[in-house]
Amino acid sequence: MAAFSSYCVKPHPLTLRPNRLPCPRCSSRTPDSKKPAASGTGTPQILKVVVSGATELLRLFSSSSTYNKNRVSDEKREEILVSGVDDVVTILKSDYDNAYFVTGAFTSAIYAEDCIFEDPTIRFQGKELYSRNLKLLVPFFDHPSIGLQKIEKGMNSKTNFVLATWKLRTYLKLPWKPLICIDGSTVYELNGDFNEKYMDLGLDGGTLLYGN
Repeated sequence: MAAFSSYCVKPHPLTLRPNRLPCPRCSSRTPDSKKPAASGTGTPQILKVVVSGATELLRLFSSSSTYNKNRVSDEKREEILVSGVDDVVTILKSDYDNAYFVTGAFTSAIYAEDCIFEDPTIRFQGKELYSRNLKLLVPFFDHPSIGLQKIEKGMNSKTNFVLATWKLRTYLKLPWKPLICIDGSTVYELNGDFNEKYMDLGLDGGTLLYGN
């Protein structure tokens, strides 16, 4: 008979800063006008070790030829013109329709080449590496899904942003088939040319079920 336990994940800020071009930045914070009261505890240390270790091992042992094949499809998505916030919203809706968190299929054209991605478990630079890390994790997901619950435009300190809330659910391809359910939100801040210069990823809560 299956047994289960659960915990809630409250990550530390996940930031992504451009060195020369505007790009998204990821963290668990939201714009000041929507910033929730601080609560909960940090991400469990064991989770940090497992995720960062797994990502690094996957990166080291992955086939460069496979990555180059994946990169071809990404390059086909580069020819995109964005003239306003509505265009960004349309692109993001499309990426969520493609479940980009669990498929790795995202519109890389709206990220600067040298963006720095940082979360509670790992920090790295470059949208190509971000794309690669997503694709490396995809084979470990079983029947994944991510539903976009709401997406809205806003302005904070004269900066346009898009706020998306979503729910992610997936089994992991491990012998005991754990089920992960996560409620989260992402804030995308835009520059004057309507390129993403900041992507703020937060997890409102997560449940991990263990079976045997």
